[in-house]
Amino acid sequence: MTRRRVVAVGAGMVAVAGVGAGWAVDAVAGERRPGGKGARPAAEDCYVLTSETVEGPYYIDADKIRRDVREDREGIPLLLDLKVIDAVTCRPVADAAVDIWHCDAVGVYSGYEDMGNGGGGPAPTGEPPTGEPPTGEPPTGEPPTGEPPTGAPPSGNPGGHQEPTDDSRYLRGTWRTDRYGRVAFRTVFPGWYRGRCVHIHAKVHVDGAWTDAGYEGGHTCHTGQFFFDEESVLATAAVEPYASNTTERTTLGEDTIYDQSGTAGGLLRLRYDERDIARGVRAALTVGVDPDATHDGQDAPMPSTPSASASPSAT
Repeated sequence: MTRRRVVAVGAGMVAVAGVGAGWAVDAVAGERRPGGKGARPAAEDCYVLTSETVEGPYYIDADKIRRDVREDREGIPLLLDLKVIDAVTCRPVADAAVDIWHCDAVGVYSGYEDMGNGGGGPAPTGEPPTGEPPTGEPPTGEPPTGEPPTGAPPSGNPGGHQEPTDDSRYLRGTWRTDRYGRVAFRTVFPGWYRGRCVHIHAKVHVDGAWTDAGYEGGHTCHTGQFFFDEESVLATAAVEPYASNTTERTTLGEDTIYDQSGTAGGLLRLRYDERDIARGVRAALTVGVDPDATHDGQDAPMPSTPSASASPSAT
């Protein structure tokens, strides 16, 4: 494996505010908890390896070390709470580096704004949305400076990496798992673009070293994607700026990456007030990995045609 280095924002590792503070995502009357009935018991989750998927074309290494990845992106507040465990021993994987990245509410990826929405077409509403973060807090960190790599990547390449076209880095971040294997990110509910259901990308890196500069060395033991049930996505579609996204949406059952295996395939457990999803969503998942393996997204099975009988709510 080539040496991997993630550069931290500012000098040293600066802690950010607790990700749960002030969020209206706790359990309330009328909350929606997809997958509750007939869901796999939590004790069994540690015996399941979370599905490996392709990396996708929009991964950028050397991302920011931060838990709040929103910057100026508008959207429904999302608290992504992950627990990384060894799928064989069921023990937490501590000190791992977890990357997440995803598109904004109208399907635009940072670093690839010249591509329009993630499917290669124009952004549905023109310029990506701007403004204050959903909770009114100031943006954290400034985008990296310097000349970005050049080149206009072609569209329609779900697996092969493409070079960034600009230096924006919103909705991307890396953070360290604690002694219990837990890591959480503040972000916004992702939107959609042509050809894919709503999802979040993730990588887990182990056996590296945390330094004042960030995370160095090690190898990638997991490359995957997290998915959202159809009912929650339909609820977001009635809220701005999602309502302005006129791109044809691919459903969870139609997606060619999600393997229809429920939580083992990356289907998130969600909590939100079904009367007002705009207040915020808490998403959680236990991610079972093989720390000794190398899964960098190049060895994953290529997209296939989904089964017509697949159930979006499978667990």
